[in-house]
Amino acid sequence: MNILIILSIFIAGLSGIVAQVLLLRELLISFLGNELTLGVILANWLIAEACGVFIAGKLIDKLNNKIDVFIVIQAFFSVSLPVSIYLARIFKPLIGVLPGETLGLPLIFLSSLFINFVPAFCHGALFSCGAKLVSSDEKQSVRLIGNLYAVETFGTIAGGVLLSYLLLPYFNSFYVAFMLTISNLVLCALFFRQPVNLILRYILMILIGAFICFALSGGVNKLQLVSIQRQFMPNRLLDYRNSVYGNIAVTEKEGQHTFFYNGIPVIITPFSDITFVEEFGNFPLLFHQNPEEILVLGAGMGGLLAEILKHPVKKVDYVELDPLITKMLKKFPSDITKKEFSDYRVNISNTDSRFFIRQSGHKYDTVLIGFTTPWDLSINRMFTSDFFSLLKARLKDKGVIAFCLPGSYSYISRELKDLNACILNAVKSNYAYIRVIPGDYNMFLASDDPEIMAVSPGLIFEKMSRLGIKSNMLTLFYLNYRLDEKAVNWFQRSLDGASSQINRDMKPYAVFQMLVLWNKQFSVKISGLLAALSGLSLKVVFLWVFLFTFLFYGLFKLIGNKEKLSVAYCVATTGFFSMLMNLVLIFSFQVFYGYIYQMIGALISVFMSGACLGSISMARYASRIKNERKIFILLEAAVIVFTLFSALTIIWIPGYIGRYSSLLFLILFCLSGMLAGLEFPLANKIYLKHTQKVGVSVGTLYFADLLGGSVAGILGGILLLPVLGVFNACMVVILFKLSSLVLLLLA
Repeated sequence: MNILIILSIFIAGLSGIVAQVLLLRELLISFLGNELTLGVILANWLIAEACGVFIAGKLIDKLNNKIDVFIVIQAFFSVSLPVSIYLARIFKPLIGVLPGETLGLPLIFLSSLFINFVPAFCHGALFSCGAKLVSSDEKQSVRLIGNLYAVETFGTIAGGVLLSYLLLPYFNSFYVAFMLTISNLVLCALFFRQPVNLILRYILMILIGAFICFALSGGVNKLQLVSIQRQFMPNRLLDYRNSVYGNIAVTEKEGQHTFFYNGIPVIITPFSDITFVEEFGNFPLLFHQNPEEILVLGAGMGGLLAEILKHPVKKVDYVELDPLITKMLKKFPSDITKKEFSDYRVNISNTDSRFFIRQSGHKYDTVLIGFTTPWDLSINRMFTSDFFSLLKARLKDKGVIAFCLPGSYSYISRELKDLNACILNAVKSNYAYIRVIPGDYNMFLASDDPEIMAVSPGLIFEKMSRLGIKSNMLTLFYLNYRLDEKAVNWFQRSLDGASSQINRDMKPYAVFQMLVLWNKQFSVKISGLLAALSGLSLKVVFLWVFLFTFLFYGLFKLIGNKEKLSVAYCVATTGFFSMLMNLVLIFSFQVFYGYIYQMIGALISVFMSGACLGSISMARYASRIKNERKIFILLEAAVIVFTLFSALTIIWIPGYIGRYSSLLFLILFCLSGMLAGLEFPLANKIYLKHTQKVGVSVGTLYFADLLGGSVAGILGGILLLPVLGVFNACMVVILFKLSSLVLLLLA
């Protein structure tokens, strides 16, 4: 029996990481690829899983038919996964949100909690039930629980590797989900050798037969097609693919082709935004005396390159990270894109912009950043002080860089003001002269050449006439209107009192401001709360942690068993550490390399590998440890030292982006998991001294672990990382671990 339970827990671990990553990827598309929502999605998974662990841990000791309960939970988990994936795709049309539209934080939180709840709840409940089934001998319970935790973790590792390198590259999400569903149901059927309720047997057999027939009849493909068609309604879906870097969907409506990237419409053909294309494709070149070599970073196809090619340029290097976008544009071409692809002056590089800039020794007259909104970390990488500094090395003496941000002709809200200001501050820290062209989108031209400040509408119109550049928009009247000095002065006055923050790689303040701006459309109260928290500092966090520690110590005085409470609190802060360090490393990896969409399963697997190694090691030696309290205190101190080391290492990495830097990330992922894995079995040993109930011990401590992780997921992703920055977010972890260490010593 124990072997079968252990096999079930292994499969549950494998299925859990697969379900988590599949749903995370699907929800990321619905939430427009914003990595700050990762914390919310993961937190909701942990909240639901914590509920499952805690409730099952409380009830399983009281139930007689434990095997039946275990089978029912596993069956519910299996069946719920494809249902949750379907809901993740269609929930936006159900609530009346169009493709490409964003959601406010309340809807993001509630929708991801609702979609994640059943599979996550069942996944957590399986661990508590399994722990009770394999550890009937209380004397061996610590070792058995530690081993079971290791088995689940080992299954998680196997699932992450299997998903990243075998399943996702070749199968869609529904195929993977149905594979897991059928495998888990068949595993449930293996329990038929034990005394299992007869009705339950029949239900399982019907479910297995139904899912197999559905898969063999082509139902999985139909479900895949129906779900993505509904996801992009009312547009007609033409193609849908996943790549290493993200998801791309091509839709058609009334002759217009829209290319969605991670849920965001990035290119529209054949009729793009004429005003933006003509202005942004011409102004940066017209403000330069003689632009010959141009660099365009992202979102250039479909009109922007065509405008640039009207000028007598010699070379246009176009960098597009994802080759799938280029492939889709060739598959669904327009007259404009055909012209852009066929022009001998255009050189397309499918690589990361930073990698291209670091590796290329070429210098350019003009650099255009094609994206207009830093809605996620991968795009924000092109709007930071660090990136503008890199670009400077690729500019000729009188070179110009150009980019656009959201704006307004009439009123600039506080959120819009702070968004523009933090990026403008990043530019000012690198370039001497900045020309602003305000409007519905604000265009910024930056250079160390003072001549860009002297360019007038008349000079631009004369240059266009001399070069024979035809434009529907850029008439002399329009140029005078667009470059009006009164508008520029109004814009400068509007920025009075704006944020003094500088948008940086390791402090993506602009992404946070985009989150505030989006929420103002859907939830004014949440937007106001986020705006109020935008001034959060490490000193304020320190005061709150100090107050919380003091209150917790007061609770110690009221509760007789201080050690029991302090151990649970330590486990909760370790859960906080695990989640926040995961987010820190995931976000940092995205900033440096830009392809977290594909790697997230593998990176989580590396973390779980460390947790597995730590759990197995502690489970093996826990029974020999005589002074477990002393070892537990040392582990708490080790977490503090490791967090400080990680923070310093991540800050050091940008100066050493080389062949071994990614290996450094893997080591940090593994070590953080190992520390978490070492603590859990030892905490169970201490906790079991005060309660002899295995289910209660496992349920309570696992609940504390997951609760701490969910708090870190919500606070870390939305607030701590973008507002405080990576280093100070790590300092918050240290503050909480110092709090738990102090309380442990006082207990």
